[in-house]
Amino acid sequence: MTVNPLERFAFGDSSAMADALLALVLDGTKTATCWAAGGDPPTIVGQRQVVLDGSGVPRAVIETLSIEARRFDTVDATFAHAEGEGDRSLAGWRADHRAFFTRNGGFTPDMLLWCERFRLVERC
Repeated sequence: MTVNPLERFAFGDSSAMADALLALVLDGTKTATCWAAGGDPPTIVGQRQVVLDGSGVPRAVIETLSIEARRFDTVDATFAHAEGEGDRSLAGWRADHRAFFTRNGGFTPDMLLWCERFRLVERC
């Protein structure tokens, strides 16, 4: 029998951001995330993943509840609020994510994103 280990990842693009976003997951504030799309979605509904802290230590297991492709400029206030970051407003989400995508390879208002909703399954 082959056992497939869970995929591991950290949120964000720095150890400080990974820790901050993980804290939001652990306290129940962050229940969604997004990333620049390319090809098929890298996760599927029901998939579980290990979330690492900024030092690479496993801290949580999340499960994908839904995933959809959306353009950056069509992300709505409900999704922005579920991401749990900043003041949780759509304007704040757009400003923060524009800066993030600009730092990490480029931004366009019509860029395609994978928008995922998840639940916290367990703390590690």
